[in-house]
Amino acid sequence: MSAAAGFTGEDQPPASVYDQCIRCGLCLPACPTYLETLTETSGPRGRISLIKAVGEGRLDLLSPGFVEQMSECLDCRACEAVCPSGVRYGQLVETARTQIRRAQEPTDQPTVRAARWLLLRTLFTRLDLMRAAAGLLRFAQQTGLTSLAALFGMRDAARLAPRIPSHFFIADDRRVEAHPSQGVAFLHAGCVMPFAFPNVHEATLRMLRRGGLSSVVPSDQGCCGAIAVHAGEMELGRELAKRNIVAFERSGADVYVVNAAGCGSALKAYGELFEEDPEWSQRAHAFSQRVRDVTEVLDAVELDSHIGSIEANVTYQEPCHLVHAQRVSAAPRRLLAKIPGLHLIEMNESSVCCGSAGIYNLTEPEMAARLGKRKVENVEATGATIVATANPGCALQVAAGLRAAGYDASVKHVVEILDDAYAAYTKG
Repeated sequence: MSAAAGFTGEDQPPASVYDQCIRCGLCLPACPTYLETLTETSGPRGRISLIKAVGEGRLDLLSPGFVEQMSECLDCRACEAVCPSGVRYGQLVETARTQIRRAQEPTDQPTVRAARWLLLRTLFTRLDLMRAAAGLLRFAQQTGLTSLAALFGMRDAARLAPRIPSHFFIADDRRVEAHPSQGVAFLHAGCVMPFAFPNVHEATLRMLRRGGLSSVVPSDQGCCGAIAVHAGEMELGRELAKRNIVAFERSGADVYVVNAAGCGSALKAYGELFEEDPEWSQRAHAFSQRVRDVTEVLDAVELDSHIGSIEANVTYQEPCHLVHAQRVSAAPRRLLAKIPGLHLIEMNESSVCCGSAGIYNLTEPEMAARLGKRKVENVEATGATIVATANPGCALQVAAGLRAAGYDASVKHVVEILDDAYAAYTKG
């Protein structure tokens, strides 16, 4: 039997989790890749069977079919939300990917190794370098150099890349006071949001103040680690997590507020990430209990009543890691319903993944494109002129799909739309 025959070492998919699956199949209609392929192995039940087979030594860890299915999975957690047995599927697929990555690493091509090092261990750990990279992308966009991306096999990356704004949001230890203040919120700046969506952070700070919360933006925070964990780099994910735990403990804030659903899901799972670490487990669990999505927070406080109207048809695209992983669905809709004039039109399959899933649209472009097209068709059917969402990856994927389809609609974060409504009242 080869060295890569089964799971070894730390971070193995737990048998106690995959043995919970009763093979009922209720997960299949919820799974985006199953909906597209109608293939058993492309659904959660089939993938759990594959994981179990590797765990029991009946299937090789690096068999092409296993590696392909662990990669094709979006890790969207839709199956978890409908599973009657409570199978923690995300834990299975993320540890399986970690096992695969560990086994593949010695045979990686130098170019693959260099690319992973640059992306995961450089840009996502050094936000000063991320800022420099964003500045270079902005220059390329302004000068038209992005048109050359196809020559380097990066057409899809250029198509999906956000339009980099003229200013960035910097985690600079600022404090925004609310009068009177009902508590202090730590704003998670993240790694991509400050450079691609600084306006969302600024709108978040204003909305928290309107809800009576003071805010702090500590400079010693960083990337949440979600991309690393999804890519099978679980140890790197833990390194990044520790930085955020320590930053929050030092801040003295009451709640850790996140406006990116993917980040929020990862941050709320720190307790699980450090489950086997006696030194960090308690701190990680205490941290995760304080993490809230910004829509949860704003829905729970009494907002300023001075809100203007937005006359628009709006549809809500549910980010997977908000609705499935965090089980937050009603709060964003209730917030949008507060805006006079806004007509919220429910989209068919609102909670089916759009195909973004972190960097999935780069690693699995064919399936991502199919899911993106499916999402855009559902948006078009609503006739909405604004698509509301709560995750940067969803915003980029949906916006790119709408451009490609020639459908004229803007994509905005729920917090941006709320902030626009308050600004409309001030101008009025």
